[in-house]
Amino acid sequence: MTKQTFIKGAMILLAAGVINRILGFVPRIALPRVIGAEGVGLYQLCYPFLGVLLTLITGGIPVAVAKWVAEAESQGDSNKVRQIFRTAMGLTITLALLMTGTMLVSAKWITTRVLTDPRVYEAFLVMTPMLLIIGISSVYRGYFQGRQNMIPTAQSQVVETILRIAAQLTLAALLLPMGLQWAAAGAMMGTVLGEVAALAVMLVHARKDRRDYRPADPQDGPGADLATGDLLNLGTTAVLKVNLPAPGVKSSGSVPLKPVEAKHRGRRAPLLRRLLRLSMPITGSRLVGSLSYLVESILTVRSLATAGIAIGAATAQYGALQGMILPLILLPTALTYSLSVSLIPSLSSAAARGDRAAIHKRLHQSLRLSLVCGAPFVVIMGLLAEPLVRLLYNHAEIAPLLALLAPAGIFIYLQGPLQATLQALDKPGIALMNTMVGAAVKLFLIVELTSRPELGIYGAVIAITVNYILVTLLHGISVLRISGYRMKLPDFIKVGAAMIIMGAACRWIMSHHPLTLEWIGLLVACATSALIYILLMAIMGIIDRHDLQRIPGIGRWF
Repeated sequence: MTKQTFIKGAMILLAAGVINRILGFVPRIALPRVIGAEGVGLYQLCYPFLGVLLTLITGGIPVAVAKWVAEAESQGDSNKVRQIFRTAMGLTITLALLMTGTMLVSAKWITTRVLTDPRVYEAFLVMTPMLLIIGISSVYRGYFQGRQNMIPTAQSQVVETILRIAAQLTLAALLLPMGLQWAAAGAMMGTVLGEVAALAVMLVHARKDRRDYRPADPQDGPGADLATGDLLNLGTTAVLKVNLPAPGVKSSGSVPLKPVEAKHRGRRAPLLRRLLRLSMPITGSRLVGSLSYLVESILTVRSLATAGIAIGAATAQYGALQGMILPLILLPTALTYSLSVSLIPSLSSAAARGDRAAIHKRLHQSLRLSLVCGAPFVVIMGLLAEPLVRLLYNHAEIAPLLALLAPAGIFIYLQGPLQATLQALDKPGIALMNTMVGAAVKLFLIVELTSRPELGIYGAVIAITVNYILVTLLHGISVLRISGYRMKLPDFIKVGAAMIIMGAACRWIMSHHPLTLEWIGLLVACATSALIYILLMAIMGIIDRHDLQRIPGIGRWF
């Protein structure tokens, strides 16, 4: 298996993330045209509840597995790596099956009493298989990330996105004649098929990794491998592992536990306790975010109804915010996600060695890249909101939502690496407290502002903006205090100056271009102003030739 350096691993995930985000805008653009903003709202209303259950199942397990595997790899302990994988897989599958059963039994009650629109029932039922599918994929993802191999994660993301797009649009259009709720269910079915494809990619890489990582043992049966044996041997009971008998040997239905396996099973209880200890604070932090998202979706629609907006219109406004505006704002998080994923094993290894200089270096790299890459998106979305949403969604009336939320993008892009740093330095509890404070403030502001008729949906935008700013500042203060790292203020000033110059150029081009087609003018303005921004970054020394050399594929040209 090929390991990657921190920057190379981040760039691999970034390339996949950029491809996914670009492709992901195909359904974002096409789906509202097929099922409308209200149909998108029904589709989006399911996700907060799914997010809560997925957080309970997988919240901190991938991060804990990645961190723990990275530590075991640095010590050369391959047996510990296998034990970590088996324990995590057993816990995840058990939780996923329990949650799936609960979800199916209580689906009618949840969609009529908890969620705000009973038409989400069909989509809610369709999405239940994703709990088990995503749960298994997340353990494999954590394992590969811990071994600093980002290729399986990147490839699975791309395959999932391509299949999901094709299936979403096709199934939504086919089921639309049956009603809007069935069209939303068809879009959800496409998402499920995409996750199945992602898991298949992970399984292929796991089988390949097993051949490279663990030499064949003549005493092991065909099932005793990391790719398939660990799915059979979930770390719960010995008889779950069924080895095929040798030719000519009569099978007894189960194989007695071997001495080595018995020893490993005896270790699984402390392994499970440590896995829970590592993952529970991270799960708690993400659970706060997931529950906040769920409560936010409920409170937003109900507060809009309090402001005098009908349920159908409120669902449409919520769908526009969550399904159209936020995906645009979160587009650069393809970078921050890749940085965060690569940052955790890298910082964990540095912390295990006591290498404070390496911690500061990696943290500075991730924050600088997040800031430099996210800043131009903030400028373009803030200044060109109306032509963007008109050309992408054919809904120019939602442009003020994008313009109002765009400045918070800087804080969103910095938040990911900061939170990953707290997790890598064994301080997930602090990240949890920061997230809880931000969530409480956001929900309070949603109720107070969104229910006002003069604000409406803009009250929710203000609340979300305050949440992003507050949590990022709290994370930043915590990281500075724990690691001793000090941000370089001149870099922020230089980026801010470049944003101002870029914005002025962008507005001038849009207002003076002689082109009659708006999309061509928008493309020219974005490309020209982005080039000016990059040149300014190079002149001021924020990026240099060495940064470009690290980009896979094109780095050799620099």
